[in-house]
Amino acid sequence: MKRKLSYRDKLLELASIYDVREIKDYVKSRKNLTIGQIELILRKNRIVIPKDFKSSFLKDNFIKPYSKVKSDFEEFKEETIKDKNRLLRKAGNFKQDTTRKFNDTIKALWKSLGSVGINFLNILPKLGSTIYIFLGKIFTDVFNNIYNQQIDPKNAKNVIIGIFAVVLVASITIGGINYFDNKEIDKIVDINKPEIKKEAKKPEIKKEAKKPEIKKEEKPKLDVKKDNVNEVILPNLNLKTETVLNLFKDVEYDLRDVRSKKLVKPIYFTQFPRDLDALQNTKLKKETFIKIVLPLIVAENEKILADRKKLITLTGKKFTTDLEKQWIRQKLLEYKVKKGDLQELIIRMDVIPTSIALAQAAKESGWGTSRFALEGNAIFGQWTWSGQGIAPLDRDSNKKHKILKFPILRASVKAYQNNLNTHKSYIKFRDKRDNLREKKMKIVGLELTGTLNNYAQTGSEYTKILNQIIKQNNLTDFEPVRLVNSVKKIELSS
Repeated sequence: MKRKLSYRDKLLELASIYDVREIKDYVKSRKNLTIGQIELILRKNRIVIPKDFKSSFLKDNFIKPYSKVKSDFEEFKEETIKDKNRLLRKAGNFKQDTTRKFNDTIKALWKSLGSVGINFLNILPKLGSTIYIFLGKIFTDVFNNIYNQQIDPKNAKNVIIGIFAVVLVASITIGGINYFDNKEIDKIVDINKPEIKKEAKKPEIKKEAKKPEIKKEEKPKLDVKKDNVNEVILPNLNLKTETVLNLFKDVEYDLRDVRSKKLVKPIYFTQFPRDLDALQNTKLKKETFIKIVLPLIVAENEKILADRKKLITLTGKKFTTDLEKQWIRQKLLEYKVKKGDLQELIIRMDVIPTSIALAQAAKESGWGTSRFALEGNAIFGQWTWSGQGIAPLDRDSNKKHKILKFPILRASVKAYQNNLNTHKSYIKFRDKRDNLREKKMKIVGLELTGTLNNYAQTGSEYTKILNQIIKQNNLTDFEPVRLVNSVKKIELSS
């Protein structure tokens, strides 16, 4: 059995390889050098000591194997969950496809029956000509008999029957033509219905168009051009709430306009006003919170969508440049994707619905008034055991977690989105979002809240609270919102 070398033996062997005479002389003279002395001599001779020389028996034989087994188990568990979700997704798609095919079959059968009916109607002209010849012959005979005064009851009976037959066929024909004409009219009406609905919305636009005029009358000196809005990043000035509200008035930042036009101005606050909780009006407090957080969420979502579009483009290319490969490697690390799985990267690189982000920010930060939000810009209450954070006052003595602290608010938003897109606790969230993508459906917050029960210890109760916040505050109105100054018009639902 080969003897395992100690750290000192490895250093001596390294000195022998590089032929360090000073150490060789000490060994020959049988002087026992310490490990520190050997290291010092090696460094003097500019010999780099490999990092893997230092190792412990416990680390090599117990900790490392255990960590590897644990990581393999976690990876296996994650892959199992993914496979399960894929099977469920395939089953759902199969059900939908089966239903669609059945409906298509019924429609095709109905069309076939219709064509049979139409073919039957095509026989009517031939039938009409036959009846015409028959009646013509009868009328000719009748008139000849009248002229010759040779009419009899039998021929009169035939004439009456013939007249009734003509009236009946004519009635059926005219009724059928009117029926099919009405059907075509109904189709045209149905096609034009959506246009009528769209035109009905014009009064709302007119109402909202009056608002800027009122505000301009109040402050005639301010002439803000909404189309030419630059990014406004407000530094850490410890702004008061009154100052923030006046700023919103100056730039004509109104949530009603945002809800209707689906555009928000790029005003980025680095922190919340410390006296936000002093506002007595709850509605005004909530609106101020949304105005501060909304541009940050939309900006990060647009950035993610731009990266997603670039990634999809690169995956479709036959050849990629070195810079493009470097960018992909960087994104694989950012989204914590192993083994270069680009399909998994596409699944993870996606937006967080604005309604969910706003609802969670409101819940975790107390609408921007919590100690964590004011002292550490922690909007979403993310835990940490190693990073810089703030210790909760009600934390149990046996727990050591902290609330992760951030330099600015936008950093908190970015960390939150990365957490939902990478952590194993939110696999269901990402799979359901990807399923909506496959079905070419809009990513709606209320469709995904049920998958976030792992975000808090309360589980399903937490998701109920999120749904309640979204519905009560109409946060779904903000899901298609984009930045005013976007270089590219990116829809958050695409």
